[in-house]
Amino acid sequence: MTTLALVDDDENIVASLKMFFEAEGYNVRTYHDGEAALPALTENPPDIAILDVKMPKMDGMELLRRLRQTSELPVIFLTSKDEEIDEVIGFNIGADDFVRKPCSNRLLAERVKAVLRRARGGQAGPEEGDHKPIVRGKLTLDPNRHACTWDGHPVRLTVTEFLILQALAQRPGYVKSRDQLMDAAYDDQIYVDDRTIDSHIKRLRKKFREVSDEFDAIETLYGVGYRYTE
Repeated sequence: MTTLALVDDDENIVASLKMFFEAEGYNVRTYHDGEAALPALTENPPDIAILDVKMPKMDGMELLRRLRQTSELPVIFLTSKDEEIDEVIGFNIGADDFVRKPCSNRLLAERVKAVLRRARGGQAGPEEGDHKPIVRGKLTLDPNRHACTWDGHPVRLTVTEFLILQALAQRPGYVKSRDQLMDAAYDDQIYVDDRTIDSHIKRLRKKFREVSDEFDAIETLYGVGYRYTE
């Protein structure tokens, strides 16, 4: 059973969504502020979390920042704000999608399914066809386990970071434009801009350089895009 966490200070929204998702077959955990949710999401992570942006004690943005220090948990932001900058910031710190309130429960459920498909490599289960690990020099990517290592050392990646790196590593030496990386990493219903892809690349480089100071496998071709070099 898929476990979903709801973090929102609006008790009516939480009660409504909990009832809906439980009827859809999810195991639902609920929290009313980021401060209460953080230890629970860190110590016993669900399969996916839906976070409200504006909450007391700790808002959704700060909660995600802290989660991303140790976790690649798929996250959807639920927000009543209609400001593009919030989405840009959210994607840049590792959000997987944004859904604006008010929205239909059915629409939110479809977005949850889309993010889970990305997190699972597009598969409902391994019995439907395993993806072979990608090995490129010191890099190994295992889509089935969402696992990444560099020279034998594990590198923790979010769903989006993993998909961007996978798209680059599948054809080393070939340039991928930002649009191509957007298509590889995001559902076609999700809009992101060039700055978001650039931010993900910066985060990828930072994570690999924490493992190896000499990491330089992701090359920037200014005005064109990026490529992976072995």
